[in-house]
Amino acid sequence: MKLKQLSTIEQFITELNRKQSAKRDDIFALQRRFCKKYNRTNFFRKDELMESYRRMLSQGKIKPNKKLEQAFVLKQVRSLSGIVVVSLLTKPFPCPGKCLYCPTEMGAPKSYLKNEPAVARAIMCKYDPYLQVKARLQALKNIGHPIDKINIRIIGGTWSYYPKNYQTWFMKKIYKAVNEFETRIRNNELGTRVLNQLQQANEKAKCRIVEISVETRQDYIDNNEIKRLRNFGVTKVELGVQALDDDVLKINRRGHDIKTTIKATKLLKDAGFKVAYQMMANLYGSNLKKDKKMFEELFNNADFRPDYLKIYPQALVKNSGTYILYKNKKYKPYSKKQLKNLIKYIKSIVPYYLRIERIIRDIPTNKIIEGGAKISNLRQIIKEEMKEENLKCKCIRCREIKDNDFKRIIPLLIIYKYKSSEGIEYFLSYESKKRDKLFSILRLRITKDLNILELKDAAIIREIHTYGRELPVSKNEKLASQHHGLGKNLIKEAEQIARNNGLEKIAVISGIGARPYFRKLGYKLENTYMIKSIS
Repeated sequence: MKLKQLSTIEQFITELNRKQSAKRDDIFALQRRFCKKYNRTNFFRKDELMESYRRMLSQGKIKPNKKLEQAFVLKQVRSLSGIVVVSLLTKPFPCPGKCLYCPTEMGAPKSYLKNEPAVARAIMCKYDPYLQVKARLQALKNIGHPIDKINIRIIGGTWSYYPKNYQTWFMKKIYKAVNEFETRIRNNELGTRVLNQLQQANEKAKCRIVEISVETRQDYIDNNEIKRLRNFGVTKVELGVQALDDDVLKINRRGHDIKTTIKATKLLKDAGFKVAYQMMANLYGSNLKKDKKMFEELFNNADFRPDYLKIYPQALVKNSGTYILYKNKKYKPYSKKQLKNLIKYIKSIVPYYLRIERIIRDIPTNKIIEGGAKISNLRQIIKEEMKEENLKCKCIRCREIKDNDFKRIIPLLIIYKYKSSEGIEYFLSYESKKRDKLFSILRLRITKDLNILELKDAAIIREIHTYGRELPVSKNEKLASQHHGLGKNLIKEAEQIARNNGLEKIAVISGIGARPYFRKLGYKLENTYMIKSIS
């Protein structure tokens, strides 16, 4: 087809395709040429390019070009950890906590502000989980991300405090929305199904839920709550630990002590959940010295040792108890320099098995009164400064393979054993020789006195994950790390470790959409776990 018969953007894509290059500099240079040639004041947006590229494919105007597809993906980092995250907010609801540091704003869940991005999206959808899922998946698809493997993250108030009928309704709407996305099923066809039927449908859906996480308080975690979470398909729990000092917790009116955190952590790990801690630096009653010791204990004390960590330096905002203390000159936030140095120290002592998910809350800086938390790109700045100071963070996120070429690095198997919550954890991973590139991980737990019948005398796989650019189910690319058998190899190693420990079976806390994967490896569904005999 002649170029003159194509629109301007189609000509741009065709010429870029002819160059057989999708390098940033080449795209930038061609964009400048087209702006000059056609008197354009702006470059083509990536979502425009992706939409036009897909249309040209469907019309036979161009042949598939994987490099171009990747180049047109907006915010590639959203799927470079192997799955895409869809954050959903629960409706505003009274919170059992009376924490000093939590802001309260009408129309938003406790501790959240209405102009935070995730909250703003939820408000547009009137906090309806079905509408939130559809809107987020469509947005991710429009900017080029694969959406067949989904991590649902439920945030808002204390999940376990919401009415049980609301919880069930919320979960059913999530599964319904994911199952119906990109299908011809009418809305009412799945509307009357029970939760279990919706979950079964998700095992074969185009979009599959491979993880669900919820935020809750540790004083709401018991055996009954764990059973409910498993029935919902939850695989990860975030606990608002905040501090490891009972005096600091008490003065901030947290409402529970450290023993409660220790008990909840053990119950969750024994049930196979991934455990995330939300920790707050710069709380009222704490100081830099205490905060440093707190994070040292977090990693060194076997009663804690979470799998995931969110570091939330207190953001001083109005409508909070801490702001009143600040006005009365009884509280002062850390300066930018103090906060940066503290977080650099924390990142320098992080163990290999932990993933730091966030370093700062997504609160707009104009809402923050004073302090280092006003730095919106704090993580990026710390990363650059640590590089200049020759400091390294060993956390999973900093070492993920992301979009590096899989073929150029030889993955080596590493097995790290450590004590955790009265059990033994094996952290299995495929990494580069220098341990600076991480391909795949598996968390295996061995413990005694389990309260869940199907886990009796079993080792349990709490997590298995291969990093790198997300690939659709059953797709394979030579230069991407997913779908090359790394996960299967780790599972074989885990099964052998279980045998060596005298166990006859192994269990997996599988996400609903990942069940077919484990069935192919000989696992069978027992209640809410995938189980395999290894005797």
